[in-house]
Amino acid sequence: MADEAQAQGLLTLGVEEEYLLADAVEPRAVEAVDEVFEQLGDDIRDSVQYEYMRSQIETASPPQLELGSLFEAMKRLRAGIATAAEAAGVRLVAVGAAPGSGPHTRVVDRPRYHRMRESFGDLSPGAGLNGMHVHVSVPDPETGVQVLNHLRPWLPILQAATANSPFFGGHDTGYASWRSMLWERWPTVGPTPYLESHEHYLTLISDLQASGAMLDEGMLYWYARLSASYPTVEIRMGDVCPSLDDTVLLAALARALVGTILGEVHDGKQAPDVPHPLLRAAHWRAAHDGLEGLNIDMATREPRPAWRLMRQLFDYIRPELERHGDLELATVLMGRLRSHGTGSARQRALMAQNATISDVVDWLARTTAGAR
Repeated sequence: MADEAQAQGLLTLGVEEEYLLADAVEPRAVEAVDEVFEQLGDDIRDSVQYEYMRSQIETASPPQLELGSLFEAMKRLRAGIATAAEAAGVRLVAVGAAPGSGPHTRVVDRPRYHRMRESFGDLSPGAGLNGMHVHVSVPDPETGVQVLNHLRPWLPILQAATANSPFFGGHDTGYASWRSMLWERWPTVGPTPYLESHEHYLTLISDLQASGAMLDEGMLYWYARLSASYPTVEIRMGDVCPSLDDTVLLAALARALVGTILGEVHDGKQAPDVPHPLLRAAHWRAAHDGLEGLNIDMATREPRPAWRLMRQLFDYIRPELERHGDLELATVLMGRLRSHGTGSARQRALMAQNATISDVVDWLARTTAGAR
């Protein structure tokens, strides 16, 4: 596929999603990952992984060139794990943080996770935090570092579009993505710094490991990074989305954004060195408001309606969406997101109809499994 992509001048695309495992009836997380693994079909087992907590499970799609193929691959994974979860007596739920109350769950019984728990304590409360990571191919690490620099101003609005964790511990947190606020407690979580070179990138990793802030390269939790395993840029600041429509839209936008940036890098355009405190403020705004409020226009440094910035992003990357054959589907999915709202907005709309947290988890489980 890499050869095919290179021959066509296209970028490959892959998605990782993390999910919550919930009780079959009550809106609480359960330690059931081993039981779900026992029920997995052989056709998807190689694409399913353990996550940090025993109440979580993760998928990684095969790399794809066509957006429709990614949609079908993710649909098959979600349906397969949802079926396995049902056979294990639990539910698969795509949500950033556990909406219901319940006891903390334990970490998965793996040496690395036990070392993380011993070194960093209770930085992931409750049942764990569930994100979505999009991988887009880049030609080499040096170019990848330049892509990371150019991505920085755009990631807050992509984060806003994924907001899907307004409830935590049975109550409304006042944030569209409470997961984002909990996640920031880990020492390496935050906007990617402005990088001078790939050597600078590697030096920072070495320094952070020496400081004890991370045990290994896998704990580099910047909002965008170079993958340690694949020739990709990994965009990783978002909540997992309840609807596969939203997941595929965000993946399409991420690929088109990277493609647009690669053109600018080729043309020698310098990345804007956006002040780090302003980026942090924009990411906080994304977590607080989602797409239903404001975010910061990095060009003017002024607050703007988040949907206006989302539209600005879409127009900016439109040529790359078209070049990859994604424009038609992305336009339809963008319209659905505009109509339905983010996962956070949809959960709150349900609660406004006198629903309960249990009703919200029911809706999330149905949507995760493929219901609209």
